[in-house]
Amino acid sequence: MKNIVFLSVFLLVGLLISQILPVLFPVDRYIEYQHLIRLLTSIALGFIMIRVGYGFDIDKSRLRSYGWDYVVAVTSATLPWLFVALYFVYVLSDASSGDVWKESLLSARFAAPTSAGILFAMLAASGLAATWVYQKIRVLAIFDDIDTVLLMVVLQILFIGWKWQLIVALIPILLLLWFAWHYLHRLSIPVTWPWVLGYTVIIALISDFIYHTSRIINEYEPIHIEVLLPAFVLGCLVVRRAYPSVGKSGPTTDIVEQPIEKRVAYMISVIFMLLVGLSMPAVVDLTESVTKMGLIDQQINGTHTEIESSVRLFDGGNSSMTAGWILIHVIIVTFIANLGKLFPLFCYRKEAHWKERLALSIGMFPRGEVGAGVLVISMSYGIGGVVILVAMLSLTLNLLLTGFYIVIVKKILASIEAQ
Repeated sequence: MKNIVFLSVFLLVGLLISQILPVLFPVDRYIEYQHLIRLLTSIALGFIMIRVGYGFDIDKSRLRSYGWDYVVAVTSATLPWLFVALYFVYVLSDASSGDVWKESLLSARFAAPTSAGILFAMLAASGLAATWVYQKIRVLAIFDDIDTVLLMVVLQILFIGWKWQLIVALIPILLLLWFAWHYLHRLSIPVTWPWVLGYTVIIALISDFIYHTSRIINEYEPIHIEVLLPAFVLGCLVVRRAYPSVGKSGPTTDIVEQPIEKRVAYMISVIFMLLVGLSMPAVVDLTESVTKMGLIDQQINGTHTEIESSVRLFDGGNSSMTAGWILIHVIIVTFIANLGKLFPLFCYRKEAHWKERLALSIGMFPRGEVGAGVLVISMSYGIGGVVILVAMLSLTLNLLLTGFYIVIVKKILASIEAQ
């Protein structure tokens, strides 16, 4: 529980600092700072996604047995996404605006993925590793993370449009997916944290290089290849490595389970949450100052420059929203996002008691780093406004409630044993 509190606190701290920095620095320095934060955030996200891919495994001889699990996982990710997107469109935005749908669909995706790493660790620590709920959650949580990664590619294509940039971005995406399927855990490279950090730095720098190089060709429609999919695929390719945990000939443990590896992974998760908070656009009115300096170019086809996205305001007709109303929206968004996660309650009727299915659904509530990564990508496309603020605070609230969710799961399973 302490780890969850730290993640939430650092997310909030980053959010608060992000509102102070524009006052402390000149506009041009603030824009440079935003670019650095975005790069560091991509590096941290890449590290996390390599670990997610590393933990993914699938028995290709049993593909049919995974079919229903994948349907359940995708539906459990899709329902929260659609519920929140509809709320963003019809409650927090102007539904008649041309870009509101695609912006809401992208930013609302934060509500879809269950936090696999946080969830697995807390369930195991609660003594539930041997239960049906734990075994099923391991499959569903990984599948809905994968679904989120793949759908983010589609949503990014929605922003690019049917242009030459689409082909350039789509070719490496298709190649990555092909490699992940045909060479799953067959790439023999080191997987200890210094190496993984080095891999993700390279991936982030290549992504940043492609983005800035493409702006030279067309400043208003650059190519976005986010680190999410390349990092995940690299993790899928890497060979699982073990080390002897009891002597040279004793039982072996996955190398990423070493204490130092787990500590570093947790530290990077904490830093990532801080950087996500720092990535939030400023509430202060910088538009006039930036325009006077000639730093914002005109918009073409609704695409915003990198500079403009760095200073985009909480607008959309909601700039005067009070803190009380924001809190109400945060609670509602959190509720409807978790409502969509209840879908597994209506599945697996032949496999488990309804209480186990309810425990499974509640166990899918926790959100974490992948959802935060979605918000970072959303902001990189210039999406701002009260929508992003509510989304981030909802993510924080869900993080804080993770321990509470696990307690409920444990009590439900205990009630079954007591019968």
